[in-house]
Parts: sequence; structure tokens; C-alpha cells
Amino acid sequence: MLTGCQTGGQDNPVQPTAGYYQTGTASWYGAEYQGRPTASGEPFDKNALTAAHRELAFNTWVEVNNLGNGRRVTVRINDRGPFTDPENRIIDLSERAADELGMKTAGLAQVALDIVAGP
Repeated sequence: MLTGCQTGGQDNPVQPTAGYYQTGTASWYGAEYQGRPTASGEPFDKNALTAAHRELAFNTWVEVNNLGNGRRVTVRINDRGPFTDPENRIIDLSERAADELGMKTAGLAQVALDIVAGP
């Protein structure tokens, strides 16, 4: 499941190398968190291309591929989560990222995560 990574966690974030990282379920969060501090300390912006992940280091860039429709978006990790259904959900996307992936209405999507150098 991991490519060139060590196991991590909230206190020991993963410093991944570029390439495939993980497959699982994505969810999203939006207006109810607008302006609240993220785990990285920056304010949450539902219109930014950002995401929450339980293990990846802050400022890691991840290409998210919606396996259901083939749409992709590149996001920057700036928060921790998802905390709902942690056994199955692997990433929590900003509202804008969810919209770009075409998953906003459904709320969840099966995705593959690839670590990339930047947007």
C-alpha cells in the first residue's frame, strides 16, 4: 500500500516519495468549517484545493483520482482527518476539490491517491 514511505500517524507524519500511495473512500467538508483553524494552523478555506489526511505530512501535494468517473484534482494536505469511518475513509477534501472531482452531491467517492511534487 505504501511506496517508499514509513508508517506514520498524527504525531509522526509520513514523508512520502512521489507515486502511488493509497486507494479508498474520499469524503468532503465545507461551509460549516469555513475559517476555522486546520490542524496545520491555517484557516480552512472551502474554496481552496486542500485536504485532510491522517498520516501525510502537511504541505504534501496529492493527486486524487475519482475511480468512478476518471476526474482528477491536485490538493495540498493541511489538516488531519477524516475522523468519521476512519477504517474506510482515507481523505477529506475541501468543498472545491469535491466539486472538481464530481463527488459533491454523492458525498463519497472511491479514489486513488498519488503523491506529486506540486500542483
